[in-house]
Amino acid sequence: GLFMCVCMCVGNRDACLHAGFCASVPQPPTITHQSPKDYIIDPRENIIIHCEAKGKPHPSFSWTRNGTHFDVEKDSKVIMKPNSGTLVIDISGEKAEAYEGVYQCIARNEHGSALSNNIVIRQSRSPLWSKERIEPITVQRGMSLVLQCRPPAGLPPPIIFWMDNNFQRLPQNSRVSQALNGDLYFSNVLMDDNRNDYICYARFPHTQTIQQKQPITVNVLDTMNDTVLAAFLNGSDFWGDSPSGERAPTFMQPPGMHSTSMVLKGDTLQLECIADGLPTPDISWSKVNGDLPSGRFSFHSFQKTLKITEVTDADGGDYRCLARNRLGSNHHIITVVVRAAPFWISAPQNLILAPKESGMLTCRADGNPKPTVTWSVNGIPIENSHKDPSRKIENGNIILSDVQTGSSAVYQCNASNEYGYLLGNAFVSVLAEPPRVLTPPNHVYSVITNSRALLDCASFGSPLPKITWFKNGQSVVDGDLYIIHKNNTLEINVARPVHSGKYTCIASNSLGNKENHVYLEVKEPTRILRQPEYKVVQRNGMAEFECKVKHDPTLFPSMIWLKDNMELPDDSRFEVGSDSLTIHDVREDDEGNYTCIRNTTLDQDSASAMLTVVEATPTPPIIMEQPDPPRDLELTDQREHSVRLTWTPGDENNSPIQLFLIQYEDSLHEPGVWVNMTEVSGTSTTAHLELSPYVYYSFRVLALNEVGLSEPSAPSRQYRTNPAQPEVNPSDVEVIGTSPDSVTITWRVKHFDFCILMATLSLSPPFIKAQATNAAVTYSRQIPTVAPENVKVYVQNWTLAEVSWDAVPLSTVQGRLNGYKVSYWKLRSLHKQDPEPKKPQELIFQGNETEGLLFGLHPYSQYNLNIRAFNGKGDGPTSSNQIFETPEGVPGPPADLKVENLNLDSLIVKWAPPVEHNGHLTGYLLKYQPINTTDKLGPLKELLLAANETSITLDNLKHSTRYKFYLNAKTVKGAGPTVTEEGVTIMDEAPPVGRMFGSVNSSVEEDHAVISWEYSGPDRNVYVEYVVDNSKEPWKTEFVNGTRTYQIRGLKPGMSYRVRVVAKDHSDATVHSTEELLITVPAMTSKQVDIATQGWFIGLMCAIALLILVLLIVCFIKRNKGGKYPVKEKEDAHQDPEIQPMKEDDGTFGEYSDTEDHKPLKGSRTPSNGTVKKDDSDDSLVDYGEGGDGQFNEDGSFIGQYSGKKEKDTAEGNESSEAPSPVNAMNSFV
Repeated sequence: GLFMCVCMCVGNRDACLHAGFCASVPQPPTITHQSPKDYIIDPRENIIIHCEAKGKPHPSFSWTRNGTHFDVEKDSKVIMKPNSGTLVIDISGEKAEAYEGVYQCIARNEHGSALSNNIVIRQSRSPLWSKERIEPITVQRGMSLVLQCRPPAGLPPPIIFWMDNNFQRLPQNSRVSQALNGDLYFSNVLMDDNRNDYICYARFPHTQTIQQKQPITVNVLDTMNDTVLAAFLNGSDFWGDSPSGERAPTFMQPPGMHSTSMVLKGDTLQLECIADGLPTPDISWSKVNGDLPSGRFSFHSFQKTLKITEVTDADGGDYRCLARNRLGSNHHIITVVVRAAPFWISAPQNLILAPKESGMLTCRADGNPKPTVTWSVNGIPIENSHKDPSRKIENGNIILSDVQTGSSAVYQCNASNEYGYLLGNAFVSVLAEPPRVLTPPNHVYSVITNSRALLDCASFGSPLPKITWFKNGQSVVDGDLYIIHKNNTLEINVARPVHSGKYTCIASNSLGNKENHVYLEVKEPTRILRQPEYKVVQRNGMAEFECKVKHDPTLFPSMIWLKDNMELPDDSRFEVGSDSLTIHDVREDDEGNYTCIRNTTLDQDSASAMLTVVEATPTPPIIMEQPDPPRDLELTDQREHSVRLTWTPGDENNSPIQLFLIQYEDSLHEPGVWVNMTEVSGTSTTAHLELSPYVYYSFRVLALNEVGLSEPSAPSRQYRTNPAQPEVNPSDVEVIGTSPDSVTITWRVKHFDFCILMATLSLSPPFIKAQATNAAVTYSRQIPTVAPENVKVYVQNWTLAEVSWDAVPLSTVQGRLNGYKVSYWKLRSLHKQDPEPKKPQELIFQGNETEGLLFGLHPYSQYNLNIRAFNGKGDGPTSSNQIFETPEGVPGPPADLKVENLNLDSLIVKWAPPVEHNGHLTGYLLKYQPINTTDKLGPLKELLLAANETSITLDNLKHSTRYKFYLNAKTVKGAGPTVTEEGVTIMDEAPPVGRMFGSVNSSVEEDHAVISWEYSGPDRNVYVEYVVDNSKEPWKTEFVNGTRTYQIRGLKPGMSYRVRVVAKDHSDATVHSTEELLITVPAMTSKQVDIATQGWFIGLMCAIALLILVLLIVCFIKRNKGGKYPVKEKEDAHQDPEIQPMKEDDGTFGEYSDTEDHKPLKGSRTPSNGTVKKDDSDDSLVDYGEGGDGQFNEDGSFIGQYSGKKEKDTAEGNESSEAPSPVNAMNSFV
């Protein structure tokens, strides 16, 4: 296709050169693209240093490295791209360090040399953590603690976070938090802080590598006596009488009472205060002698960090952080000093001059400290360049005078201080070019009536051409009707048909003239005359919506129907006609909102109506009524003594219309009197009407059917016929004598401009004759006596309205009519209560104008209006007030758009409603897309949000990614202006979405319960919570460290508990939870627990001991007799390897004797696992135990013997030297 570049030369000529216009025009080099000043490279990839420039002829490129020429051709690893200065350095097999340094690109042609910034190339580094041995840290409960991270210095600096052995983030809160330098601070330690896997990780973002520090072990000591504590800690001193005692806050970071922080203007300031104290102190912030900057500050890390974005000079000063707990408070003052790297106030701009012209290059920059400004020419310091008599430097500006052809050059301005520098290139091109008009010739501009028209006249030349506009050969002057912009565009703010025609712009300079012709066509707007109406239709019936349109004859509107703002269903029941939509065999799902849209290439109009579907009912009897009144009266084919009236019939109400009766009112001579004018057939919708001169006509139409006449239609707009010569003489002349020397004469006349209906005359001579004439107008010097009437307002759109009125009779003007003054003012907004009414605005319409336009109205508002005539003496009386309302418009931009980090893959977008609703908000349109490091935009996503929403959480985003957000508010008229904001997802893990928890199970014993669950989310921040059933106590929370089971200890026997497992986010809010589980702990009375102290048990033991003694005596007697005994038979039947065998030679208890009665029986040991076998005892006391070790309780009882460890190994059982318990004694004899 044909492409044309059109550039607009606004105030200078270099804009056309920037646009690439005209290959024959010389141009010094201009840098168009370059790498950033600080360029950190990845050693695994090739180095690409960008440098692109344009100029005519196309520039050549060269480079310097560390201030000296860099010969690209001598290094085989370096390639310069064709027609470009971009370098590609292949570092495969080479060390990237070899190419570190400061690079600068020079683009030159015969007209000058342009310089890039100094580009510092540095290799990214992610060094390993130095090998170190970290000794365990011992701290007493309640004391403060700092775990240092101290990562290796990387480029760029690493991102620090703390995790455990299971790669779960360590929970942080107001007591435990990570400082800005990465260290982990404990305001006071708890016993739960006792662990051996505090691990600091450093993530280097450029190389996407993570380094891990050796785990740190923290041993937390509970309260102990001073002697033991001192011996353990080698005499360490602690605060107060009790090392773990409560104390008022003191500051850990920064230490002391005062510190200083420096920040650069425009950067983000982060102030930090971390306090030691018990209980954990609360932190608050304030600014001394001022307030925190509204909308730019936020708190982080549990109020310990104050963050201020986009720092300004006003943010300097003292900031106070206050730490407070119930024992007292302490404060720290941070003095913020704001410095500024150089920034442009006025950067040097390209300058195009004609020979002999003068010009000036300015370079204004500011900073803190004040930057030093130096100039160079084609890369050479100006003091070392060749002397140019047309150039001088004054107050840091370069003054050029009487320039000559061939003195083109590129100037460089450098502004620098200790925090940075700015380098600006600006060329001076000396050209002699005749004018050229760049706008295409004979271009046709088409606009809609009452809209804005812009006619372009883009030009180029040197010297700068002067533009002159003409319409149909007449000069166009900048004023109320026309506005000529600085870029020479001609604007017609409100285009009317009279503005259509041929426009000519002429560009002139000292080298010649050039003209161009364009054409403006002002079209009639597209309007829907017959809008669809609300319908209630029975199921299986038919619904028909009309959409009749009036449009400009040269435009051809298309019609689109929508259902609930969506395309119509693909169903043959929907029949779209030229001006209607018919739905056959209506169903329930056809119910909804139907919208008709009539589009042309220039504008559109739309209208909507609801369809309600009801159940079919018996057909009611046909009831005939009078027809509805006609509507939409229009006057066309307007002539001096005739006009054509058209209308739209109303509903005939089951009786065909037989005829239409047309009536008129003459508001000038007989206001309020309607006269029958003519009748037309009931099938007609138009009539040609013959009119009389000098009548102010208004027409109305009535319809007649068998039942009767309809109500009159609304009156048409007024149509006035001009005065004409009288056609007949006066009639009904009467003369009545009233005195000897006078008579009174009366007569009737037809509509004349001016006539006397009655007069009293003196009879000298006594001769009277009446003749019709047009009377002359007399003048006086009094204000008008009558206010304009029939004031009407037609609202065109939400910012424009048309007003019309009847002219006041000339006889009431009392002088020459100068015109009319229209006053209008906003009463209130239809959406909200305005604080005060607006001041009236006034428009003046000259002469006999009786209609005009009101511009700049506020959408969705109520206005008041009145009109008064005025003459040379002053203003006449004011008409009655007319109140009108403007329709809804598009809303203003949403306020205060913010994007906040939530976690790894989520962002929260917040905003406030628009200040100007301009109607009822229907919702918001949110669009967003990712932006990569080169500012390239990713795919765009859209969300439609409800009008009452002011925030939304976006999940499933890419981690560590910058997103750009676009937000519009919407009304029924469309979307308002767009506001944009950017946000970045943080380096963290995302919270799980959906249902994360599965089934939950439990097992309960006498004082604890084991809870197990299924969970598909990350294990960090998972807790078990429990509370006594039917109690008002708060839930107890215990942290779960990366497992799927957890044992709740310390439960009370006989009590019921409610238990649940929850997952929380960083703010400690619950995001997922299981259903509550009800568990009951078995009852265990104190008698069962302390059984050894009970009297009945002691008696039982004594009885057993006596029985054993009797059995021993019996066995001894039988042994001496050599016979067998029942015990021997049982031992033979139940061999136990752990019971020492009897002697084989005689089958007796060889080791038993009267002298060894004090020794324990060999067969009285417990089994090796410390339990009583189920076969031996169904109700063993051992089952009530929990793994005791045979030690006595504090009360001296031997209850531990009843609960030996179930998992004690065999060796422990065989090597036990403890005295046998009564239970073991019973076991040996069972």
